[in-house]
Amino acid sequence: MRARRLQDLALWAAVCVPPAAAALDPDGRTLMPLIAGVPLFGVATALGRARPLTALAVPVALTLALDARMLAPLYWTWAALALFGYLAGRRSVSGRAALWFFAAVALSGLPLSAFVLRDLWGWPTQLLTLLLAVVLPWLAGRWHRQYAELVDTGWRLADRMEREQRAVAGRARTRERARIAGDMHDSLGHDLTLLAVRAGALELDPGLDARQRDAVRELREAAAEATHRLREIIGVLREDDSLAPPREESVESLVERARDSGVPVVVERSSGTGGLPPMAALAVRRVLQEALTNAARHAPGAIVRVRLVRDENAFRVRVVNDAAPAAPSEATAGGSGLVGLDERVRLAGGTLRSGPTPAGGFEVSAEVPVAGRDGNPRGPGSEEGHEGVRDAAAAELALARRRMRRRLVEAAVVPVAVLAVIALIMIPLGFVSSSLSVLDRETYEGLHVGVPRDDVRAGLPLFTRDGPPDGAPAPPEGQDCLYYTVKNADRLAYRLCFRDDRLASKAVVP
Repeated sequence: MRARRLQDLALWAAVCVPPAAAALDPDGRTLMPLIAGVPLFGVATALGRARPLTALAVPVALTLALDARMLAPLYWTWAALALFGYLAGRRSVSGRAALWFFAAVALSGLPLSAFVLRDLWGWPTQLLTLLLAVVLPWLAGRWHRQYAELVDTGWRLADRMEREQRAVAGRARTRERARIAGDMHDSLGHDLTLLAVRAGALELDPGLDARQRDAVRELREAAAEATHRLREIIGVLREDDSLAPPREESVESLVERARDSGVPVVVERSSGTGGLPPMAALAVRRVLQEALTNAARHAPGAIVRVRLVRDENAFRVRVVNDAAPAAPSEATAGGSGLVGLDERVRLAGGTLRSGPTPAGGFEVSAEVPVAGRDGNPRGPGSEEGHEGVRDAAAAELALARRRMRRRLVEAAVVPVAVLAVIALIMIPLGFVSSSLSVLDRETYEGLHVGVPRDDVRAGLPLFTRDGPPDGAPAPPEGQDCLYYTVKNADRLAYRLCFRDDRLASKAVVP
């Protein structure tokens, strides 16, 4: 806040130097620049940040009030016009209001020149002054603002890209760790569960003595404890992603290993997973593995029926176990395998269904497409999602660059266009000025030196001509002269010179 105040004070001091110098000039005849300029420029400075266009209107209005051509007092208002014009372009978000303002000022010059100056040629002068002193600095401010926005957009997009890259890498690591953890849980959990089932069946063998039964019981309890600890230490993968995924087994080896562990498995129909996409084949194996594991845990001794069917469109796996003949042992503590299994099948493009059967058993079935999705799903954390973010960032940066180029084109084209318009305006003004500035010979001869200016003006044409003819002699020193067209004599002009608001001399000049 303090820095802004110091900047505003410096701006006020800069725009007040020319009017102060004009007022203190020994050749100056009035204190008007100091009396009017300093406080008004202070008001413009105070409004500059909140209302930059209003701040620009203050020196423009002051200049027009002093001279409709905006030219005579320019030597002490040029600094304010240029600086406030630049700041209006630099601080304004939209340029539409400024364009309307410039158009209003430009159009106001015509009636001011016609009825105040009574000189139509004052309007092109005003347009040219407005262009050079106000519009060009405003365009420079607009360009500077657009350049700053382009730089800011570039840094903002670079920061966003860096953060997005870190997020993508983090999500990829998290997704891979979760996949490895799921694979370890499925494979090792399946093996430990079958080990516990085998130990439980062996524990009931009547041929074992007490010592052997104790050993088998310890083995079963150790398997159960290992299963429990496996679920706890899976979280280590969140800190260490150096573990490799376990090997994959075929559906036949999964069934045979379950049978060897004492699970009565009946294969009603079997189709191999060869030729399936990797994600689909992995999903089928996981469904079979999880279903056999759940049957061994929750229905030990129950018959398990497996059906694997493949057609042109999908691969279907169905595992149904009968009602459990006995209560499950403590080694069959449940987990969340079906929840993860459902996600696994969904990522392969398939569907999973599970639930109890009317006979009291449990069914797990899945269907995955034969032409399923191969690889990780696309999403905000994937490489494709990251490409989308990069494309959006590139599009935003390209838009900022186009705006920058458009501002540069405007800065070059607008002055040329305004000059062309001024040149076109001068053509009809020449005809109008020539026809409306003709002074009758009788009126000229009836004018006498010493007559007050107001009395002389009553009989003069509405407008004066565009200055003296080429090669005309210089006007008398200290006299303010007006020139009028001589009828049917384009190379001649009537010159009426005034001093102290009285007609001091008149002449016909070539």
